[in-house]
Amino acid sequence: MPLDVESIRNQFPILQRTLPNGKKLVYFDNAATSQKPLAVIDAMSDFYKNYHANAHRANHTLADESTAALEGARDRISKFFGTSEGQMIYTGSATEAMNLVAYGWARYNLNEGDVVVTTEMEHHANIVPWQELSKERGIELRYVPVDTEKFTLDYDAMEVAIEGASLVCVGHVSNVLGVRNDIERVIKMAHSHGARVAIDSAQGAPHEKIFFDDLGADFLSVAAHKMAGPTGIGCLLVSDAALSEMGPFLTGGSIVK
Repeated sequence: MPLDVESIRNQFPILQRTLPNGKKLVYFDNAATSQKPLAVIDAMSDFYKNYHANAHRANHTLADESTAALEGARDRISKFFGTSEGQMIYTGSATEAMNLVAYGWARYNLNEGDVVVTTEMEHHANIVPWQELSKERGIELRYVPVDTEKFTLDYDAMEVAIEGASLVCVGHVSNVLGVRNDIERVIKMAHSHGARVAIDSAQGAPHEKIFFDDLGADFLSVAAHKMAGPTGIGCLLVSDAALSEMGPFLTGGSIVK
């Protein structure tokens, strides 16, 4: 069945705009953020108009409905990414998700001299948290170079860098080059050295189907706003083994017993 581009455009109200130059809006900046279809706008509007309340924090009707919506979304999102509800943590963004790996896992498991491997291709969200943790904890940070002829990661150099590492952090798809890294190879390579693996999939998840449990990564970050979803929501998918090693990142609220 041929792709009906006009039908898809019609689902996005903003694409009906006429610009000051008299031309119809054409939007290609989806690597930064995607526009929202009417289904998303209507769902958010319906929530605020009809059953907005604090989920999990009260026992009145609106709170029950909000809780059901929150947990229903968790169930659908986890199934969409090929994992279970217990493996999905809501975050405010993919950046927050990567910081959750740094401060909810690495801070509890890494000490001075331990090695974290990342690459020269990464978004700042997968570099700066490790630089800060390096200053705070004295961990060693290694960078895998980019093959400047092929514009891919230098996997031979990665094999050397991973030796003795505790964590390997790699972007799924580069937000600058658009290249898809061989994350399956990276995961296998890292696990063969006993290292955990964190995949930044902010740019990968919008463009290919992910089955997290089959992929075998320990962490994978996602941002909804790059997938035609709302701004201000993302998630971190976590393996059972890695989840058991995590501690609190943000305290207060539902963490209080």
